[in-house]
Amino acid sequence: MSTEQRTPEQQVEQVRRFNRTVAERVGVLHDQYLGGARPYGQARLLWELGGTGTHDVRSVRARLGLDSGYISRLLRALEADGLVAVEPHPRDRRVRTVTLTDAGRAERAQLDARSQDLAGSLLHPLDPAQRTRLTAAMAEVERLLTASVVSVETLDPDHPDAVHCLRAYTAELGRLFDTGFDPDRTLLPDPGELRAPRGLFLLARLHGEPVGCGGLKLPADAPAEIKRLWVSPQARGLGLARRLLAQLESRATDLGRKVVRLDTNRALEAATRLYRTSGYTEVPAFNDEPYAHHWFEKHLD
Repeated sequence: MSTEQRTPEQQVEQVRRFNRTVAERVGVLHDQYLGGARPYGQARLLWELGGTGTHDVRSVRARLGLDSGYISRLLRALEADGLVAVEPHPRDRRVRTVTLTDAGRAERAQLDARSQDLAGSLLHPLDPAQRTRLTAAMAEVERLLTASVVSVETLDPDHPDAVHCLRAYTAELGRLFDTGFDPDRTLLPDPGELRAPRGLFLLARLHGEPVGCGGLKLPADAPAEIKRLWVSPQARGLGLARRLLAQLESRATDLGRKVVRLDTNRALEAATRLYRTSGYTEVPAFNDEPYAHHWFEKHLD
C-alpha cells in the first residue's frame, strides 16, 4: 500500500515506527549519548549553546520546545559539571542568560567529533545511490517536521512581533517592486483595520520566533479582503503561505463571509501562483491600489 493510500491510523503507526528506528539508530536510548558522560538531553542542550556568545535561556527553551522546569534541570546538571555559567541579564535580572565555559566548549567539540563519526557510520554501509536516497529523504523529513512545529495564532497588529513582520513585509516590497514601495501611497490597511471587529491578524512562529503573518479585512459593505500575507525567507518552502491563506479563508467563512478578495503586484510571482492554485480567479480591479497588477476573488464553500 502506498503512503497516499494509508489510513490516518496507519500513518500514525508509520510515524511511531520511524521514531523508534531513529531513536535506536542514533543512540538516544543510552544513558551516555555518543559514549560521552551525559544523556541525550544534556548533550543536545550543550550543542545548542555552541559558540562564544551568551544565550537568553527563554530563547533556547523556545528553540528546543522544552518546558521551563526541564531546561532548568538540564542547566543545573551542566552547571554542576562546570560546563555552563548561568547568570541574570545585566539589563533585566528577571531574564537568565547562559554561556559555555572553556570546559563546556571542549566537551562540545568532542561531542561534535563523535556526532560526525555517527553520521558517517549511518552512510558507510550504503552504496552511493542509497546514500543519495537517504540524505534526500532526510532533507524532506526535516522540512516537513519543521513545518509541523510552526504555530499560528491571532495577535494584535500592534504587538511587537506583529510590527516586526509588517516592517519586514514592507521592506521586502520596497526591494522587489520596480518602482519601490511607499507605504503612504498604498491602500494597505491601518493596523486598526486588522483588529476585531473590523478584521483580524494572524502571526506564525517557528521556535518562538515570528516568521510570517496575514491579515483579514472585514468591511461591512464589501467582501472580506486578505492583506499583508508574508513569510520570512528563513521559513519559505514549508508551505506556510498556503497554510496562512487557508486559515484566513477559514476565519472568513466562520464569520459568515461568502467571498474573499485580494490584490497583488506582478513582481510577486510566487504569490500569484499560490493564489491561482488555491482556487482564486482573476477579476477586474475592485480598488485603486497603485501597486496592484492583479485582482483575485474566491467564493468560499
